[in-house]
Amino acid sequence: MSGTIGSNILSHSGTVAETAAGLNWVSDVVTASTVTVESGNGYWINTTSNACTITLPASAEAGDNIVIVDFARTWGTNNVTLDSNGLNFQGNADTYEVKYSTDGQSVNLIYSDSTKGWIPLEDDVAADEPVAPPTQRAIFAFGNNGSPVNMSNLVSSSGVVGADVTGVGTARQYAAAVTFGGDKAIFGYGTTGSNVSLTNLVSNEGVVASDVSGVGQARNALAASTYGLDKGIFGYGESSDSPGTRVGTTNLVSNTGVVGSDVSGVGTSRTLLAAAGYGLDKGIFAYGWTGSYLSMSNLINNVGVAASDVSGVGTARRNLAAASYSTDKAIFGYGLKSGGRVGITNLVSNLGVIASDTSGVGTSRQDVAASRYGGDKAIFAYGYTGSVVSMSNLVNNSGVVAADVTGVGTARYGSAAAGYSYSA
Repeated sequence: MSGTIGSNILSHSGTVAETAAGLNWVSDVVTASTVTVESGNGYWINTTSNACTITLPASAEAGDNIVIVDFARTWGTNNVTLDSNGLNFQGNADTYEVKYSTDGQSVNLIYSDSTKGWIPLEDDVAADEPVAPPTQRAIFAFGNNGSPVNMSNLVSSSGVVGADVTGVGTARQYAAAVTFGGDKAIFGYGTTGSNVSLTNLVSNEGVVASDVSGVGQARNALAASTYGLDKGIFGYGESSDSPGTRVGTTNLVSNTGVVGSDVSGVGTSRTLLAAAGYGLDKGIFAYGWTGSYLSMSNLINNVGVAASDVSGVGTARRNLAAASYSTDKAIFGYGLKSGGRVGITNLVSNLGVIASDTSGVGTSRQDVAASRYGGDKAIFAYGYTGSVVSMSNLVNNSGVVAADVTGVGTARYGSAAAGYSYSA
């Protein structure tokens, strides 16, 4: 065996080849589905794309040491299997299955003897991982004030809406927007009178970039949510310039703002719904319109997969908005129901459970937009009451909606909003 000896109180005989640090860490990260490892080495095992079977040495001596580490905190999704290659593992024959399936785990293996074989000296989990700072600012953009517009309005970390910023990109309405990468945003899709498939990235300073040719089905009146800590998902919408062609299609957004190709929808195809992130790394789409007002939801897991319909709680409605608040919750608010516009809200727990209606505060309206801001708060703004309005309602970190604040910027409806910036 090789290693570094600090003391030899048992006076074991033999020759030990010293190394500078005791254990040699293999610099190449393992991404393959199989790997054969050697004693005296440490290995970074990255299972982001696939599970991995690790074959231990066919022969070993007492004290031989191997360490394996979850490089990307993905063993919970794609686990690691140890093949002890004919030797025992904790006293069990090689026919036993040994799996490690906890995110952030590391395993320190020591060989004992032919009876017990390999024994984990430690199989620790690094429970804490770096957490990105909360998103502090927000941006509202696009919409319609008699015709499609492309201006934007930035929101400070204290919830103050800024004046109009001259627009960049194609003027349109009923687009959707979502935060990506933790501190940037993307606006996507919408209608100019005809549906479009294009996006506009927003930097961490709130600057809207020019059009990027879209990926996926051109559509409007869709929604978007965060998922997986730093990614986004666009979903559902109206796919035809003539009303009535509703879809359940989703498109994932990477943490660098790249939109993925269409994914076949799960759940009821619908339009004029809303979506927001919850539970730190998951999302929820809810409510909407199929020709009838809906009260239903679809949860999005931490890898962007939509679940089947969940029967709704709260007033069936469409043309509403949603945003994350606190550290791990969400709120749906406002909208149009059978009989008229409402100001009601519905809170979403960190488990994705929608609560019953809360009586509305502020002007009842439809076609609003909403975003997280200030790390743990939310804001609803703009909309339509029979005429376009410029007003906002702040939501505190307990999900309580405040009274109307006289608006800044061009009154409009059908805009979209998302958070950006780690800096307050």
